Formats: sequence, C-alpha cells, structure tokens
Amino acid sequence: MKFYNRTKELAELQRIKNLSFTEHSRMTVITGRRRIGKTSLIMKSVEDEPTVYLFVGRKTEATLCTEYINVISNALNIFVPSEISSFRNLFQYLMEIGTQKSFNLIIDEFQEFFNINESIYSDMQNIWDQYRRKTKVNLLLSGSVYSLMHKIFQNSEEPLFGRADNIIKLSPFDTETLKEIIRDYNSNYHNDDLLALYTFTGCIPKYLELLCDGCELKVEKMIEFMVRENSPFADEGKNLLIQEFGKNYGTYFSILSAVSGGINTQPDIMAALGDKSVGGQIKRLIDDYHVLKRVRPLGAKEGSQTVRYEIADNFLQFWFNYFERNRSMLEIKNFVGLQNMIKADYTTYSGLTLERYFRAKLAESEQYKEIGSWWEVKGNANEIDIVALSLQKNKALAIEVKRQKERYRATAFAEKVDRLKQTTLQKYKIESCCLSLEDM
Repeated sequence: MKFYNRTKELAELQRIKNLSFTEHSRMTVITGRRRIGKTSLIMKSVEDEPTVYLFVGRKTEATLCTEYINVISNALNIFVPSEISSFRNLFQYLMEIGTQKSFNLIIDEFQEFFNINESIYSDMQNIWDQYRRKTKVNLLLSGSVYSLMHKIFQNSEEPLFGRADNIIKLSPFDTETLKEIIRDYNSNYHNDDLLALYTFTGCIPKYLELLCDGCELKVEKMIEFMVRENSPFADEGKNLLIQEFGKNYGTYFSILSAVSGGINTQPDIMAALGDKSVGGQIKRLIDDYHVLKRVRPLGAKEGSQTVRYEIADNFLQFWFNYFERNRSMLEIKNFVGLQNMIKADYTTYSGLTLERYFRAKLAESEQYKEIGSWWEVKGNANEIDIVALSLQKNKALAIEVKRQKERYRATAFAEKVDRLKQTTLQKYKIESCCLSLEDM
C-alpha cells in the first residue's frame, strides 16, 4: 500500500529536522498504538538523508551493540570501534560524530530498554545534556507501548522527563483518507463497504494495508479474509494488549470483553465479573492505557457518576466481540461458522460504528466545540445518538443515525429534541437531522 496522509506530521518532522541540522540537536518522541504507522512515518520523513536506524529488540545489551556497530558504520560510512559493548558508550560515540556532521538517529521501540538495562535512560540523559547544544543530530525516539513511553518522558521522576523537544502522538487515519484508500482499491465501492472497512480496522494503517493487499474490499470478502486459518487478525488484539498489560492481563481482558458485549456501567461490569472490584483497573484502562473511554450524556458535569464505558478502538471492539468471545470456534477451526456469524450480525453491529463514523466526520469538520451523545438518566426514556455544539453561539445539531433513512421517524425524534432543549440546552437553537449510509 502506498504512503497516505500524515501531511501535518511530515511537515512538523521536516521543521524539527531543519532546526536540528542548522542550529543544534533536537529530541522528538513519536508514540501511538501498535500498527499505527510510526516507523513508516519516520522513515518517510528522513528519505535520502544520512540516517541511523536502531531497533531495540529483546536481546542482551552487548548483542544489540554488536548489531548497532555494523548499522552505524554502514549508514554513516565511518569506523566504529568493535569493542563497544554498552549502549551508553555507543550513544556517546554517536553524539561525538554529531559534532562533525548532521544525521538522523532513529531508535525504534525505545521503551524496550526498560527490559534490557533501565540505567540506559539516565546515561542518555547525561550525555544528551552534555552534547545537545554542540551537535546537529535529529534524534527520533519511537515506541508502541504507550504506558511505558508516557512514563519515560512525562513522569517527573524519570531521567528523560522534560528532555523531549517535541512529542507527536499518531492517531488513526481520518475519514477522508479512508475514502481515498477505498477509492484506490475498489472504485465501485458501496457505502456499506466503506463502513465495513471503518468497522473492522478503525482506520489503523496496518490493518488497512492487510485488507487492501489481501482481498477485495467488499463486506463479505473482508470478513472471509479476516476469519481464516493463520489470519493475522486472530491474535492481534491479544498481542497488542499483552504488550501493555503484561502477564496479569486476565481481569483487563474480562472487563473489555464485558464492555464489548454491551455491559457498559461499572456496577454491571462488576456483576458480570462475579462482583469483583474493578474500579482501579477501569481507571488504568482509561488513564494509562487509553483503551477504554468514559462517556457521559452531553451537559453532564465532569465528576458526574452518570457514566458509560466504551472501547475507544474500533478494531479492539470488533476483536473482543468476535475473535476473543468465540475463541473456541477458532481453536476447532470452524472459520466458516464464525464468518457466517459475523455476516449475520453485521447489519446490527455496524449500526453502532456508523455513529462513531459520523462523530469522527463532524470532529474533522472543525465546526463544533463539543460532540457527544445524550440520554435521560432516569428511566432512559429518551436518547439522542449525536449532539454537536456549534462554534457559533447557542447553536447545536441533534442527529439520529440510521443505516437506512426510511427507518427514521421525524415526529418521534422531534419529541426527543424538545426534551433535550427543556433539560440541557435551554438557550440553544437546535437543528435536527438523520444521517444514514448514503451520507457517508
């Protein structure tokens, strides 16, 4: 798949590189969940320039240094002493080279040094402080374990706290990029195909690449490609999350499995887990791992206990709902059975991600200051899929989302909007509409 989007990020990385090469060294941190395209972006930003790329695998420090010596020697066409066996000495050697020449230094999966030799971070801090103003190195540090990268650079007790000149967190592609991709690979697509691509991948570049290169971008073909023997999707959610949670992932998985199945309040989650106390784990899933998110009805106060939980990532929502929940079917290789289950559920299931799609599209328009949903706390008598507060004073948009527009009942929805105006948006002029597949 060709390189898509990331125009703003590339421009920012170009700006930082120019400063690094003309003034003095800069340290840039690039984070984002696994498969988001960090390495592709970094390599695109340094094309055709002297670049040292070091990948931190789970090996001994001495083994890594032996590999790095060859990489550095070839990349910069210089001699590097073969007896260097510590990353501290190797990093210092690189910074010494930076006093004479400009180059990009990329360290990928930077958080893995925690598992190899944690003192590397304090060693780097000392060397960086000593050399940064007399060298011209564009230092790019990338990592996909978000909780560890956050700890390394944003925890005040860590040695590299405050050292990063820039921190770039990569997000999934936007909806316009998704449309560009599907047009390139399936020019005769239907909007249901576009919704399926959004539902299954969450606009994560690697998942898009797998589907684009592996199958026709039609709803049923995508399901068949994802659910098959040796599918890269089958264990992806587990591999992604165990990186973050470590070996004690059981309770976290149980919480996420419950939420993916529609159990979305803390009391209900606790009940589903046998009345186990899960408040601490839920908080970590939100604040440390960014896998869950709190959803309150628009207008509710920040500390309000009226909270529902959602899995923030479309792919993980789909993975827990089908791959993890039906693990036994995968183990007995009943791929056709699971394919048929997903196909039968697709119309209902994708209706929920259609709401997410339109929220994303509204956010990308940059015309609103707040976008959420609204429901009445007592009795759940009324609920509105999307409410968006305009940047224009006291204007709002209330939206009912339906896969098929003919199912929209304007009179019934008008009654819900009236209730919203009475209870929450008394001073607002509220426009209302229905958005469906045809509006994607």
